[in-house]
Amino acid sequence: EVKTASSSGGDDAASSAPGQGSEKVGFIFVGPKDDYGYNQAAYEGSQAVAKEFPDIEVLTAENVPEDDSAVRIMQGMIDKGAKIIFATSYGHLDPAIKIAESNPDVVVVQQGNFIKGDIPANVGTYFGTVYEPVFLAGIAAGKATKTNKLGYVYAFPIPQTINNINAFELGAQSVNPDAETYVINTSNWCDPAKQAEATKSLLEQGVDVISQHQDCTATVIKTTEAAGAMTIGYHADASSLAPKGWITGSEWDWSKLYIDIVQTSLDGKFTGSEYNDNYRVGYKTGDNPFVQSEFGPSVTDDTKAAIEAAKEDISGEGSPFKGPVIGQDGSTLVEDGVVPDYATIEAIAVFVKGVVGEIPES
Repeated sequence: EVKTASSSGGDDAASSAPGQGSEKVGFIFVGPKDDYGYNQAAYEGSQAVAKEFPDIEVLTAENVPEDDSAVRIMQGMIDKGAKIIFATSYGHLDPAIKIAESNPDVVVVQQGNFIKGDIPANVGTYFGTVYEPVFLAGIAAGKATKTNKLGYVYAFPIPQTINNINAFELGAQSVNPDAETYVINTSNWCDPAKQAEATKSLLEQGVDVISQHQDCTATVIKTTEAAGAMTIGYHADASSLAPKGWITGSEWDWSKLYIDIVQTSLDGKFTGSEYNDNYRVGYKTGDNPFVQSEFGPSVTDDTKAAIEAAKEDISGEGSPFKGPVIGQDGSTLVEDGVVPDYATIEAIAVFVKGVVGEIPES
């Protein structure tokens, strides 16, 4: 399908390309900008845009729910002159599609979801390949654990969390076949009380390394550190919260990708670009915006070397999910020797063998 920037045709099409010449860019975040996690990383990306384009006003809104109030807030930004909007939470997809339909001259990009079927000329999704550095962090966890029990506090069983949990366990297994990953879901992106409860439950089961897929990460890390256990971070560098127990983690560096999306839109070239699609970038395909965090003081040179070798492998012909990959129920998810593509991995909806815990019924 050929996408066109405008239905009016002729020279007018180029002049009315979505996002072209925008003097303002809007960002909405589902949580607070200082959450030591997902929203803080996205906010820092928005500020990189502000620095790169000093003549453009960057509008931001925190704590934007994943419902029609997101539509209202994005429309408010558009009414102020924004022709480029970043909807940065998984659940912001439906509001983003609505706002794009009613504002065809505005580029609306959504972070982390996946649009099935035809993609409008002014819409796209984007994300890094999150499970790649999580696999590497799993190697560090598998090397560090004394009990062979790893813990994972996650929010919802969406493709990214399932991919991450599986990659974490597969990374740990690659260096420690006895390592198991115990999972607890909180059914919330940021509920400190539930996070503390989940973390304590894992610790009581003998888990000595804990990671997470939550938007705000401080509670899990502080609870783990207070118990003398070890931490694998997620979304942002939170090593300051765990001076003793920090091992490593994965964090977002959105700057380059955000800036390129804005520049592409300003130039009137969004429609038909790689961003006018379900854009995914990983170690194989370019600069993954999801990068490995700094190592903590306890990480050995042997562990660092194992991680470097694994990164080199998955940047080339390998994959965290290179077969055989076996499911919890013993079924084969990826055949022996097969290197699945990103779309195939994102479609895996079950836990791998070695993960302890059930996926809740939706």
